[in-house]
Amino acid sequence: MRHGTQHADVATAELDSALRGGPFHVALRAAIAARGLPLQRVQHHLSRYGVKVGVTSLSYWQQGARRPQRPESLRAVRALEEILQLPDESLIRLLADADQDAAERRPAARSYRSLIEASDVLDRLQAELGWSLDGGLHTLGHHERVRIGAHRELAARESQHIVRAHRDGVDRFVAVHHGDPGCAPQHMTVRALENCRTGRVRSDPETGLLVAELLFGTRLRSGDTFLFRYAVEDGTAGVSREYTRDFGFPGGQYTLQVRFTAEMLPAHCHRFAQHSAAAPRSGRQALPLSGLHRSVHLVEPRVRPGLLGIGWDWE
Repeated sequence: MRHGTQHADVATAELDSALRGGPFHVALRAAIAARGLPLQRVQHHLSRYGVKVGVTSLSYWQQGARRPQRPESLRAVRALEEILQLPDESLIRLLADADQDAAERRPAARSYRSLIEASDVLDRLQAELGWSLDGGLHTLGHHERVRIGAHRELAARESQHIVRAHRDGVDRFVAVHHGDPGCAPQHMTVRALENCRTGRVRSDPETGLLVAELLFGTRLRSGDTFLFRYAVEDGTAGVSREYTRDFGFPGGQYTLQVRFTAEMLPAHCHRFAQHSAAAPRSGRQALPLSGLHRSVHLVEPRVRPGLLGIGWDWE
C-alpha cells in the first residue's frame, strides 16, 4: 500500500511540474498516467462529451508526434481538462505557448489573403502571355529540385516536365515561380536547359510572382509527348523555411527534392499538404535528411488539385 502511495505521489509531482513548464504532450501523458486511465477509457469519456477522437490520435498527442489544432481537437483538449481533473485552461495554455514559440521561430506561412492576391495577379500575368487554364497540356511527370544556399535562402530551382498535348498546335509552356516573402522577381533569371528556349517573362514584385514562356520550337499534335527542362535563379529573399507547389489540375507523378549546403543544414524537415489555400495543412510527415547527400524529397504518384510542400526548421 505504501509503495502505491509513493507511486501516486511521484505521478502527481510529475504532473504538477509538467503543467507548469510543459510541453503539452508531456503534461497530457503525465495527466493520463496520474489518473491511471488507458487511452480507450479516455476516448470513451470524450465520447460522452460529444467529442470524437481516435485512440491513435490520443497516442500521437501524448507522444508529441502530433498536436491538436483543428476546432474539434481543441474541444477535445478542453474536455480532457475536465476528464483528467486538471485546472481550467491548463492544457490549452500549453498549446498556446507552443504555437507562440513556433511563430517566433519561423515566419507564418503565407496568409490566405496573400495567396488569393497572388492568384489574381497570376491570372493577369498569364493572360498577358496568352496562357489560360492548362494550355492544352496534361502533365505526366514533374520533377523539381530546389537548392537552398549558404545563407539559408532559396537560391534556385530546376524543373523537368513531361507533358502530353490534348489538342493540336501547342508550342509553349508558361512556368510559374513564387519566391519567398521579400523576394525581387525582377532580379531573378530564367534559364532554358533542355528542349526549350526562354520567351517573354513577366513579374510582380508585390506578390513575388514570376511567369516565363518556355518555347518548344515545334508544334505538338494531340497525343504527342514532350520533355523539357528549365531553371530559375532566385536568391533574392531572406531565410527560406518551406517550398510549396500549387496544383490546379490532377496530373501524373510529382517529385520534389530540396538540397541544402554542407555549411547550413536544417534541424528537422517535413512534408505537408493542403486541399486548398483556405484549408488547414494536413499529411505532415517527418522527412529524414540524408547527411551524405544533404537533401530530402517527396514523391506523389498521382497529383490531385491542392498544395504540396516541404518545410524545414533551422536551429
